[in-house]
Amino acid sequence: MRTIPVSQITDAVKEMCIEANLFLTKDMEEALKQAQKSEEAPLGHSVLDQLCQNLQIAGEDSIPICQDTGMAVVFLEVGQEVHFEGGILEDAVNEGIRRGYTEGCLRKSVVSDPLIRENTKDNTPGVIHYSIVPGDRVKITVAPKGFGSENMSRIFMLKPADGEEGVKNAVLTAVKEAGPNACPPMVVGVGIGGTFEKCALLAKQALTRPLDQRSEIPWVRVMEEELLERINRSGIGPGGLGGTTTALGVNINTYPTHIAGLPVAVNICCHVNRHAVRTI
Repeated sequence: MRTIPVSQITDAVKEMCIEANLFLTKDMEEALKQAQKSEEAPLGHSVLDQLCQNLQIAGEDSIPICQDTGMAVVFLEVGQEVHFEGGILEDAVNEGIRRGYTEGCLRKSVVSDPLIRENTKDNTPGVIHYSIVPGDRVKITVAPKGFGSENMSRIFMLKPADGEEGVKNAVLTAVKEAGPNACPPMVVGVGIGGTFEKCALLAKQALTRPLDQRSEIPWVRVMEEELLERINRSGIGPGGLGGTTTALGVNINTYPTHIAGLPVAVNICCHVNRHAVRTI
């Protein structure tokens, strides 16, 4: 059994909230630069030039890549040989979010009640997902999610008879309906299987997979590639102003499901697909 003070979790989450909002991961940065080189439309190329310049300025001046610094989504993979001490784990995570957003001068966008809408003034609480895994380590993924793209996400409860084509059409429908509202070029996370809520979680997790890591499942890998190609033929383009780069990547996660169902979730993220990962 390994003991971890919850203060370590707080410190890590604080630093990761700031890091994720100021710097893209290497795979995302490389994908943007490649898109800048390959974009065929002059206006689309100009938009990508501006996005790359914005990324450089954010890093050099230590300011957020985007003004919407999102609602903090945190994935915790906790080894079953870990014992936490010094407080409650969930409180520690939210304290890390609070410190990250206040000390990092990040925009606070969370309201305490969905209808009364009074700002909590420190961007807490976050949305926290836990999973218990083998070992004595804790893997933390912090993924701040802006709501321009979050609002464009969809769940489709398909029938098994809809099959592969039904899944593809669902993803393409979500992307086309999102259009410029998702701040393209976007990353498209897709969850297939499970239940209503499980497929949504799968789609959210898919956004944190590096774009240079394709699925290990052959049919999924082929579908990812086909959907990316078809989305980029849609003409939506960077900023929704037309072009050949509407998406930087399509990541699909799958899970077993019921004989009577085929749930599909599409969680879209803008070009600022932010996440930071650490293992303690």
